[in-house]
Amino acid sequence: MKLEHVALNVADPVAMAAWYQQHLGMEVAMRSDGPARAHFLRDSSGSMMLEIYTNPPDEVPAYATMNPLVLHVAFDCENPEEKSKQLVAAGAVFVNEVRPADGSHMVMLRDPWGLAIQLCRRATRLLK
Repeated sequence: MKLEHVALNVADPVAMAAWYQQHLGMEVAMRSDGPARAHFLRDSSGSMMLEIYTNPPDEVPAYATMNPLVLHVAFDCENPEEKSKQLVAAGAVFVNEVRPADGSHMVMLRDPWGLAIQLCRRATRLLK
């Protein structure tokens, strides 16, 4: 078995989907115009998706107040330093940067809705 998607209940899936498409290179694989306004966002490899939707009866988590190590969405990124500058210019907020001794480089940000996103360039790739 392999992962297909991870789902997140968010306040504004339409605006969030547009931002993720424009700034993170994701594309809409499927969307719903129903009350949940669900968007399945496929990554550039086509092997993983995020589902973002709104489910008003359930509480939208307070992503902005969560420690990023509790929940974050990580992206494989060739140049985290440059990409983080672009994302901050587009409304993201810088959180921190880590450069482990193995030569990896990770930058943690929050998207404009407070969800933690991590840009990862690993010394040795973890995925095939």
